[in-house]
Amino acid sequence: MRLISTMALLVLAQLVFSCKESSPKNNTAQDMSDDTWEVDFQDDFETFNPDNWQDQRIWVNNETQCYVPDGAFGTREVSEGTLKLKVVNVGEQRPCDNFDKHGNQHPPTEYVAGRICSKNRKEFVKGRWTARLKLSSNGEASMFPAWWLLGAQNNEPPVQEEDENVCWPLTGSGEIDIFEHHGDHMKDEFTTGAIVSLGACDKGDWESMRRNFPATLNEFHEYSVEWEGSDLVYRLDGKEVYRNEGEGDKYPEPMFAILNYAKITDSPMTGEWVMEVDWVKHERRKNQ
Repeated sequence: MRLISTMALLVLAQLVFSCKESSPKNNTAQDMSDDTWEVDFQDDFETFNPDNWQDQRIWVNNETQCYVPDGAFGTREVSEGTLKLKVVNVGEQRPCDNFDKHGNQHPPTEYVAGRICSKNRKEFVKGRWTARLKLSSNGEASMFPAWWLLGAQNNEPPVQEEDENVCWPLTGSGEIDIFEHHGDHMKDEFTTGAIVSLGACDKGDWESMRRNFPATLNEFHEYSVEWEGSDLVYRLDGKEVYRNEGEGDKYPEPMFAILNYAKITDSPMTGEWVMEVDWVKHERRKNQ
């Protein structure tokens, strides 16, 4: 009788324990996470929406390609629910109307590319920016695609508002690189991190706050940056990979997003390179 009673107690205890274990802990955690954030902008690229994006034509970093508008030569395409930004070799040198910040015009080139920005369309203070994207290759010489943020008072083209008079990378024109790939130096890796302002126009520290991390570039991944207190937190597919401690407070300004595909060196290419973007979104913490 005592044995039966003992066994009954063990079975009862197991049932109670099992019920506790099956309680929706994960759902509660997920709900808490969902309750923390709300989406205030998302583009799923069913079309190219000019209320969200505009073409940006500028010559920076001595890039060898020319940014062209309106998807010329197939450099910007929205199809089957994704945005495709491309570098295309058109086979012959053509004049380029891109200018650098000093007024110098880009020389003729056979390479053309797409670059879009949310400047004066979608600009946000802090929060969390995420894009789901992939490349058509895991790394080739001269590839230079990027997904990044820039302060909304940046004085580089297009200049459309009176307060767009702050030079890079001063506050108001600060830079945060969420995803960048330099094919001359890496394969299946990306660079992420903040550019540190050195307190003068065109004076930025590219090294101390940026790091490289592995990723299968020709597969879709989510790349994000989030302001967490005073830190900038970088995530790959929702998992933290890097953190700029104390740097978040240095970016108090509204920032806009940029997606571009550049060709950074003289290494030859044929055909086209593609960065495919499934969606972009910005979220903000509720009650802030």
